[in-house]
Amino acid sequence: MAKTKEHLPCDAGTFRAIRDAMETLNGSWKLPILLALKGGAKRFRQIAREVEGISDKMLSKELKDLEVNLLVKRTVYDTFPPTVEYEITKHADTLQEVMFALTKWGKLHRKKITGA
Repeated sequence: MAKTKEHLPCDAGTFRAIRDAMETLNGSWKLPILLALKGGAKRFRQIAREVEGISDKMLSKELKDLEVNLLVKRTVYDTFPPTVEYEITKHADTLQEVMFALTKWGKLHRKKITGA
C-alpha cells in the first residue's frame, strides 16, 4: 500500500501555530545562534565568533529574545568580572527536526536557484 503525504489543515489553528513559530524564530540570526550553542554553554564572545557577521548589538538583542522564549538560558557566575554563559534549553531541543528540515530544504532550494 502506498504511503500518502500528510497535509497540514488549512485552518486558523494552523495559521496561528505557523505565525507563532515564525515570530519566535524570525530574523537571520536566531537559528544560527541556537546552532552555535548546540555544542554546549558558551560565552558572548564565543558565540559572536561562531555566528559570522552578527554585530554585538544584534547578538545581545537576539539572545534576550531567545531567553524570553525559553530557548536559551543565561547564567551569571559570581566572579570578577562577572562571567556570563548561554546555553540552549530542553525546549530548544524540540527544534531539532525543524532545523534538519530547514537545512534539507535550504540545500534543495539553493541547488534549484543556482543550478549547482
